[in-house]
Amino acid sequence: MTANRPNHTGLEGRIAELIVEPLEAQGYELVRVQIMGTESPIVQIMADRADNAAFTLDDCTAVSHLLSAVLDVEDPITSAWTLEVSSAGIDRPLTRAKDFVRYAGFEAKIELNFPGPGNRKRFSGVLVGADEESVQLKVESGEVLSLKRAGIKKAKLILTDALIAFSMPEAPLQ
Repeated sequence: MTANRPNHTGLEGRIAELIVEPLEAQGYELVRVQIMGTESPIVQIMADRADNAAFTLDDCTAVSHLLSAVLDVEDPITSAWTLEVSSAGIDRPLTRAKDFVRYAGFEAKIELNFPGPGNRKRFSGVLVGADEESVQLKVESGEVLSLKRAGIKKAKLILTDALIAFSMPEAPLQ
């Protein structure tokens, strides 16, 4: 697990290993791999541009063509499957330490694999920061919790007016 790459396991981890280097070579970063369904699974890939510019429809098309070729050659899924490529969006999943750092000050929901502080699995609060090992979250009581990144099942930003304003491109000066 690194600050710049998400942590995946199982088949999602295998797919992530296959695609992360070709993605990075083309100027993109992997946000998440998710497989949905079993008979004819959908392989959902979320990506960002490495330069932090907006992820456009052209980027989706380029990433889709790139990953289709890589996955067709490597063939990690034996049955028929569908590839779906998308941007992470405004209320994005948080999968890398750099995501937790970039969005410090914004509200998030975090779910752990196993009970953590207070014997709870689900937490909401304001992101304080992160490193490769843990994420700091300020909860409603004002307490700052340190949650192990390896124990996070899923984390995502909560859509707020402040997050929308932060995510909007700056208007050009006239």
